[in-house]
Amino acid sequence: MPNTAHDGSRPVRATTEASDSPASLYGRASLVLGVIALVTLALGNHVGIGIPLLTGSLAVTFGIMGLYQRLNRVQCVIGLTTGGLAVLSLATLLILMFG
Repeated sequence: MPNTAHDGSRPVRATTEASDSPASLYGRASLVLGVIALVTLALGNHVGIGIPLLTGSLAVTFGIMGLYQRLNRVQCVIGLTTGGLAVLSLATLLILMFG
């Protein structure tokens, strides 16, 4: 007997496809990139300023995109905050040195 819906009118299709979209990873990507930005900022003498600036900017971008789509809000906020701290501290450092 085939699977039917609760009212018995249509058959229910079982799918094996993933219902997740790549957009659901914005929060996790923002979180990881934000943490990488802060760690590489702390190791600035050995790494330079390019990696924290790039990863911090990407963390902010993915955090904003995730918040806009309302997916994994806590991860997006943490990634947005950590990435923003890294970018703002680097911007402040550059302004104080060359400003």
